[in-house]
Amino acid sequence: MNQKLRRDRNMGDNLRRLRLEKDISQEKLCAELQRRGCDIGRSTYAKYEAGELNIRVSVIMELKKIYKCTYDDFFDGLETE
Repeated sequence: MNQKLRRDRNMGDNLRRLRLEKDISQEKLCAELQRRGCDIGRSTYAKYEAGELNIRVSVIMELKKIYKCTYDDFFDGLETE
């Protein structure tokens, strides 16, 4: 699954917020994503949060499981941009 979201909205703030709410470092999060089959390094994930790189849908699917959140949490506030 190599789909990517088009970079017309910045999900970075939501990605950062969700990670910090779970008190997980980028390094630990990336290690967990790698354990789940997502080959993501910390520098790549940092670019997701900075809005510099499109995030793969497969990564969002795994983040949803890790954070135990809804897909809406990733898109919170984007409809007003």
